[in-house]
Amino acid sequence: MKPVAVLIGPPAAGKSRLGKSVAKLLGVPFTDTDSLIVNEHGPIVEIFGTHGEARFREWERQAVTVALETEGIVALGGGAVENLDTQSDLADQTVVLVTVSAEAVEERIANDKRPLLDGLESWISLVERRMPIYQRLADVEIDTSHGTMDSHVDRLYSRLEALS
Repeated sequence: MKPVAVLIGPPAAGKSRLGKSVAKLLGVPFTDTDSLIVNEHGPIVEIFGTHGEARFREWERQAVTVALETEGIVALGGGAVENLDTQSDLADQTVVLVTVSAEAVEERIANDKRPLLDGLESWISLVERRMPIYQRLADVEIDTSHGTMDSHVDRLYSRLEALS
């Protein structure tokens, strides 16, 4: 078993929302690695506060391993791709890069309490660091900066159908 597609991209790009909707349309399960971590270990902000980023990344790697053994659509946390083992594991997957512009994401993250996401400047810094990895791993790119979620779902569905 392997996923139909693995969604990667920066925080607040819409990976989880897009992934859930496309999975429903395809009639396949949806797995979100951040949700796996939260279900097992508690809220991510508390994990960072209590255990630190290094421990979170260990648990994230475990969640990625579990998720990549499922079928359906998988959404990875924004930083999961920085792990070299995860990068290797994605080599034989259909990887979808979900992007969003800084202008569009500003409103999305205004009240966001995610660790490592302290305003637009920190988001831009994360994206600049990770974008070369995202782009290297991606087979398909979907930008969610403009338009409706339904239009993004339709575009991704069409792209995945074309690849199969």
